[in-house]
Amino acid sequence: MIALGCDHAGLPLMRRIKALLERMGLPYEDFGTYTEESCDYPVYAQRAALAVAEGRCERGILCCGTGIGISIAANKVKGIRCAACSDAYSAKMSRVHNDANMLALGARVLGDAKAEMIAEIWLTTDFKGSYHQPRVEMIAAIERGEILPGVRD
Repeated sequence: MIALGCDHAGLPLMRRIKALLERMGLPYEDFGTYTEESCDYPVYAQRAALAVAEGRCERGILCCGTGIGISIAANKVKGIRCAACSDAYSAKMSRVHNDANMLALGARVLGDAKAEMIAEIWLTTDFKGSYHQPRVEMIAAIERGEILPGVRD
């Protein structure tokens, strides 16, 4: 299950992402917004991010004007690794190296076709683990408030 969230600026792109998910046969849960009336993206980022962090959804996709604000808000939820991506390579590497569990897209900075391509690559790319796993674990340690070895040396 893919958690979806967007603000008013991201809504038109989110409609395209939903259509992509339907073509790919991937189920999703839409956490809003549902109209183009101005709204606050942190609300929708948190709704979708909690669904991922709590295990109700495997991953999530967020959309706002740039993808930046909504990704920052999502990353405040413990357990979320949300990557704001504007190119295919970054989307792929966010999965391969960082095990990103959420993707943020900017509706005002990406064309529809490019955004769909980025989302499809992100959705079909797996985390490679191996030597990347300890780094993901270090990110989790920082999130728990731990100081990593070597930080204060």
